[in-house]
Amino acid sequence: MITNEKVEDSIETVPAQKVAPASSVSIEDSVGELSEPRWSVVSFDKREAGGLTYPEAEAKMDELLARNVYGLCIVTDEAASNVRERITD
Repeated sequence: MITNEKVEDSIETVPAQKVAPASSVSIEDSVGELSEPRWSVVSFDKREAGGLTYPEAEAKMDELLARNVYGLCIVTDEAASNVRERITD
């Protein structure tokens, strides 16, 4: 049996917490980082390439995908230093 009884919301409202202000990094700084040769492409298995600009890293990802290499992502060289270096083919 369907009734038209109103069901009260059981969700309580909690005041928002204060949030720290956004970082002081400017858009220009972020764009500058993308053009620095500090990016690596890593796959599931290893670091595929490093020392690239971000656009170069994107192109490398496309190349590797065409060769059926999967699990790819772009990270900083610093983060990629924890991944095994590329094994020569």
